[in-house]
Amino acid sequence: MINVSLLKKICEIPGAPGFEQRIRQFVLQEVTPLVDEVSVDSMGSIIAVKKGKNAKKVMVAAHLDEISFIVTHIDDDGFLRIHTLGGFDPKTLTAQRVIVHGRKDVVGVMGSKPIHIMKPEERNKAPQIHDYFVDVGMKKEEVEKIISIGDPITRERELIEMGDCVNSKSIDNRVSVFILIEALRELKDKELPFDVYGVFTVQEEVGIRGAISATHRIDPDFGIAVDTTIAFDVPGAQPHEMISRLGHGAAIKIMDGGVICDYRMVNYLKDLAKKHTIKWQPEILTGGATDAYGMQRSGKSGAITGAISIPTRHIHSVIEMAHKEDIRNCIDLLKASLLNMDQFDWNHQ
Repeated sequence: MINVSLLKKICEIPGAPGFEQRIRQFVLQEVTPLVDEVSVDSMGSIIAVKKGKNAKKVMVAAHLDEISFIVTHIDDDGFLRIHTLGGFDPKTLTAQRVIVHGRKDVVGVMGSKPIHIMKPEERNKAPQIHDYFVDVGMKKEEVEKIISIGDPITRERELIEMGDCVNSKSIDNRVSVFILIEALRELKDKELPFDVYGVFTVQEEVGIRGAISATHRIDPDFGIAVDTTIAFDVPGAQPHEMISRLGHGAAIKIMDGGVICDYRMVNYLKDLAKKHTIKWQPEILTGGATDAYGMQRSGKSGAITGAISIPTRHIHSVIEMAHKEDIRNCIDLLKASLLNMDQFDWNHQ
């Protein structure tokens, strides 16, 4: 159904916002044989171009970076103070391992005050980011030989299969990197109606930065973001809170906190899903944003923009979970959208 071993590699390679070198190198190796042109822009986003019959441009964006941390201080006992790169729920940090990317990779653990010595008021208080530090098990003199202020820190967790699902850190958004690569692989020998710009963007988790820059350069006519969305289909959730559900297909975004998708793109994706019997579900997310935000408004004339989303449980944690059938449905919907874009009436109706 899907190449889990490739997805595993993509999820596990580190790539903090602004420090995407390793994952960028891996994606370049994978995508270069699949397209006509490949370049890396000044910010570090990969732009992979597959030429079509007509000059119109379709930009598909999947971000390379993952929520991470950066070293801000090394104290006298060798403990690291950190700042977040992207959004974290602090309670998900307790008892986790991380990797500090200094002169060499060093495994550390997230430490905080033990519950045994907390005051009653501390026990009842939700943890905050500043309550945590990274312990690498070394004295300051040893730490400073390897680690410097400004070094990135990523989370340490492997991808495993669980039933019909995959579970890993950084499903957000490495599953979309995987989907874009696999769609380009399956389209390699196909003739496309328009030029496709597959863009693997940087620094999405800290403000959609790579997508804004790449869109300004490409100036696409159409934009499709591929990213994860919340699946709150768990015990205690009310139906209106779920956003999306695992196993119910690709999510076609209608809106989120950064974009109201163009109704033409929404209708186009819905029509394709129905025509090709691709399982799908609607997505309305009232908070958060994706690269669709950058693509819709950063070109010279704007772009007809929408998004294909992968339902993901336990998002922005190290145990993010996606359904393998949903991932396959997203590949199929993205492929169909790129193959048939000249068959839809894009005039305002």
